[in-house]
Amino acid sequence: MKIQIENRQKLVDIDRRSLRASVGRLMKLAQCADKEVSITLVDDKEIRIINKQFLLKDRPTNVISFSLQEGEFGHINPDMLGDIIISVETASRDAVRGNLSFEEELLFLIIHGLLHLLGYDHVNTTQTRVRHMKRKERELFQNLTHAHCV
Repeated sequence: MKIQIENRQKLVDIDRRSLRASVGRLMKLAQCADKEVSITLVDDKEIRIINKQFLLKDRPTNVISFSLQEGEFGHINPDMLGDIIISVETASRDAVRGNLSFEEELLFLIIHGLLHLLGYDHVNTTQTRVRHMKRKERELFQNLTHAHCV
């Protein structure tokens, strides 16, 4: 398992060691511990640029995933799942609204991003698939947070 974490923002102090440990536990629970993932933490300005460039949405968002398993070259490196980009600014606001700690919100967004990399979807799909992804998110989140591993 290889987990790369890049922190490009200065708004929130990130404990990368603790985050890496949580992501490692998540990958084991999601049965992808033999894979690689990259997590990049950014501010709203940077994620807005990425969102506009790649998804044609001119606004900040909380998380964007880029799968390296999809498309015509997806077979080149089957162990590399892809990239998860998270706006720490948006995550902080979402945590307050959701009555979660920042660490819990960050973990939830990583779960969400990882599930996208594993092929789960909630956009342009059936309600059954949406429910399946939400159920998996809750299951993983509860397993990680109830183990006091955040």
